[in-house]
Amino acid sequence: MADILDQAVAALRRMPAADRESMAQAILTVTQGSPTLDIEPDHLPFVLEGLAQLDRGEFIEGDPEGLIAAAFRRHLR
Repeated sequence: MADILDQAVAALRRMPAADRESMAQAILTVTQGSPTLDIEPDHLPFVLEGLAQLDRGEFIEGDPEGLIAAAFRRHLR
């Protein structure tokens, strides 16, 4: 079985080109130690709730690759 990096790259390759670009940029931002994106104060409670859901092991059903790509596209403009 492929390691997690191979799985992630394979998932990225299945995404539409625009989504791949957004995700690739996000990965480069994180790996290069670039500053993180600011969170709008109005959005902070929702972000914190999402992190709490992750801590509790609650995950989104459906198409996680598409959902994540959409989130990054929205914030990387």
